Amino acid sequence: MDRIPPTKSVMTPFPLFVNVDDSLLLARQLMVQHEVRHLPVKEKNRLVGVLTDRDLKRALDPDLGLPPMDELFVRDIFVPDAYVVDSNTPIDDVLHHMATCHIGSALVTSHGHLVGIFTATDACRMLCQHLRSLFPSHPDDHAA
Repeated sequence: MDRIPPTKSVMTPFPLFVNVDDSLLLARQLMVQHEVRHLPVKEKNRLVGVLTDRDLKRALDPDLGLPPMDELFVRDIFVPDAYVVDSNTPIDDVLHHMATCHIGSALVTSHGHLVGIFTATDACRMLCQHLRSLFPSHPDDHAA
């Protein structure tokens, strides 16, 4: 590889998403069932933000005085100013921004449409693959 790859080559394609009018219970169920911590949020098929497991946990904090979870909707707690990148953005630019801004995901679009998500977990997977390609080892080295 002679250049830094685009985000589309390392993202998770076709991510699950929720709509702004979905209940938080549905969003939580999707996160638990699919073991994800970030859900893109759409409104009328338009990407409008992201909902994170941290947002859900914060909504459950009784000190905030929010209604019970079964009365809350995605629109009540999602983050509208999510980090959105084009699928051709070099991955080092995305990684730098995520690290600098302390964020855990980037929503990936192509021609304005959601096509993927890149998370800190994807970054760890990418780094692991890179390190293993640089330092090949015996298969037994990873058993512990």
